[in-house]
Amino acid sequence: MSESVQHNSALLVHFILTLEDGSAAESTRERGKPALFRLGDGSLSDALEQHLLGLQRGDKRKFTLPPESAFGPTNPNLIQFFLRRDFAQTGVPDVGTIMLFSGVAGNDMPGIIRDVTEESVTVDFNHPLSGQAITFDLEVLDIDPVQQEVTHADPAG
Repeated sequence: MSESVQHNSALLVHFILTLEDGSAAESTRERGKPALFRLGDGSLSDALEQHLLGLQRGDKRKFTLPPESAFGPTNPNLIQFFLRRDFAQTGVPDVGTIMLFSGVAGNDMPGIIRDVTEESVTVDFNHPLSGQAITFDLEVLDIDPVQQEVTHADPAG
């Protein structure tokens, strides 16, 4: 077992993600299940990994990642407009609804309904936290833990 977090470590953490307005976007403590982070496998942003390197079991750290290092900037090309008639079978959704849409490759893509007018529906396919600075407040529970029933998290991209 490693004494501190290295470039290829797996670590079990509890974390709270907080937005700039102070609201909590995600909390493993609230769910009662810690998350397993794997460094070096591409699932975490480089900036997040840099904040984790060198931490030891029991360490707590609070830091903020800018949008480009967290979930990325908002991409205006991922905001699409649909005609209301495109929703004839499902009914026109309310603003704020998250719906699955079929992508070009046949995969499902979640989209957030941002606006509904008499003629169109605006759907945002950006990550819900894109364009926002994210504050991580985390505690390292274990380093290189044996896999147990934990949440596999992808908090930064």
